[in-house]
Amino acid sequence: MFTKITEQPSLYDNLENKSILEILEDINTEDQKVALATKKAIPQIQKLVSLIVPRMRKGGRIFYMGAGTSGRLGVLDASEIPPTFGMPPTLIIGLIAGGDHALRNPVENAEDDTKRGWEELVEHNITKLDTVIGIAASGTTPYVIGALHEAREHGILTGCITSNPDTPMAAESDVPIEMIVGPEYVTGSSRMKSGTGQKMILNMISTSVMIKLGRVKGNKMVNMQLSNQKLVDRGTRMLVEELGLPYDQAKALLLLHGSVKKASDAFKEEKE
Repeated sequence: MFTKITEQPSLYDNLENKSILEILEDINTEDQKVALATKKAIPQIQKLVSLIVPRMRKGGRIFYMGAGTSGRLGVLDASEIPPTFGMPPTLIIGLIAGGDHALRNPVENAEDDTKRGWEELVEHNITKLDTVIGIAASGTTPYVIGALHEAREHGILTGCITSNPDTPMAAESDVPIEMIVGPEYVTGSSRMKSGTGQKMILNMISTSVMIKLGRVKGNKMVNMQLSNQKLVDRGTRMLVEELGLPYDQAKALLLLHGSVKKASDAFKEEKE
């Protein structure tokens, strides 16, 4: 039987008797442990990303799978890829037990269905070029474990993010990422440190993958969607810096081509 650290009692007690300042300082003290726990997991994160990148270069996708907070964080990270990197929403997909309704509302027993996760992957026409990453603080969510098991049986790369060591979910993963953050401030409330760590690791996975796929130039989001005035201004300033153009000319060029990269490439081709 593995140790369920996520269910162990909080290191703090009598929370209701603490002042607001004490509560906030305690939570901050615990949050500082998350980055260190994530740092220890970097070798596994590196291994997973190194396996994902060549698959995606051949047309593969990433599927995040989770329930509750874990599922919501996967959907969140996936939803940020198109605006940030200008990639289609079909490249990194977040699946949550209970479907989109579960993003705002608990769906009874959805996470206990061992077959539904794989059925959803089949509905997305999953292939051996794809990667399935399970997300569960406990490492015991049946919806996720069932999907990982079937994916692995079909020769699909599997990974997971969990806050407990040696979990059933890790046993179904080619590359398990174990981020051991310790007991939560409110006992068992894994939306806290575990959720923070999951968000950090998802950021690391998706950002490093996108950089390696050429979606960042230097340190800039040259493929971001121009969905508001702030981003148009940011893109314009990128072109001013790179091409030495006046602001208005750079803005017109950007709006004509739709992204910093396309605008820059078009300008350079015209100059040649």
